[in-house]
Amino acid sequence: MSAIPWVGQDIVESKNTTEYFTIVATALMLPTIGTVSVHALKKGNKNLRLDKKEYLSIPSSFIAFLAGVIDGDGYIQITRTTKGFITIKLVISIHLEDISTLEYIQSVLKLGKVSIYRDHKSPTCKLIINRTDLQEVLFPLLLHHGIFFLTDTRRAQFDLAMFILKDDKKVYDQIPASLSLRERDASPLRGDAMKEIPTLFELPKTASDYANLAFFKNWIVGFTISEGSFFVKKNNDGCFQLKQRVHVMLFEAFKLVFETNRKIDTEKGLYNQFAVSSKADIQTVINFFSFSGFHPLIGLKNIQYLKWLTVLRNSSRYGNLNFPE
Repeated sequence: MSAIPWVGQDIVESKNTTEYFTIVATALMLPTIGTVSVHALKKGNKNLRLDKKEYLSIPSSFIAFLAGVIDGDGYIQITRTTKGFITIKLVISIHLEDISTLEYIQSVLKLGKVSIYRDHKSPTCKLIINRTDLQEVLFPLLLHHGIFFLTDTRRAQFDLAMFILKDDKKVYDQIPASLSLRERDASPLRGDAMKEIPTLFELPKTASDYANLAFFKNWIVGFTISEGSFFVKKNNDGCFQLKQRVHVMLFEAFKLVFETNRKIDTEKGLYNQFAVSSKADIQTVINFFSFSGFHPLIGLKNIQYLKWLTVLRNSSRYGNLNFPE
């Protein structure tokens, strides 16, 4: 009879041991970047995340999609506090009407806070992810999946943030003086140190290198949320467009993915624009967003896409294309 409780205890201990090693294995797969500030934990009234397996269950397609959104509408803000310390946060800022997009991202990540700003001429909402969440979850997820930002500005911001976190820098003047990132709300960076910031992921050298990235197509979906448009011109041409700051190889890669020879336009030497409207090109766009199994469009961009499809279905030029049911 005495063996029964012994066996029961052994099973419990076995389960606890298995759970412990699962937590350890997960922590090794998703290690925290640098040291989490004790003050940050006290301020947030929380503990270090020891068990991160729920974050590893987030699909890599979503992480790639998120990177595309951040490359378009996000920024990593690195600023000085009033006492001279460093504060780091990731911000995604969009029009208030599209708040459902931020709520969706937050619901999947279970990170950050959505804030509303109504006192602007164009009301906005922002998803703000703090330093601790970046170093415990989001940045480790990017590294784990080998996913990285594809625009020069966002990549530079990420490299600098990683440099600060890994070297456990806390004082703003420790940031190399050679750097001066001014991205939206971010203040210019100053300091006396001249140490070069290492690049964790080298950007592809050619358009085909971009197109062959395992995460590129899901990244395009996220980038479309931020920088894409589906519309019909006055001459009834259906059009899909992507537009952002000049990045020649990246935009040439769009041509490869969407299998077109359309020339990339450059506006005032500042912006690249990829745009297609032929029947063959529009079918390729529909195939990409409706039939390829990538992360779906969400929020207002998805509504815009669905309305666009409806107009195309009813047009004499595009009506015989293959549309989703």
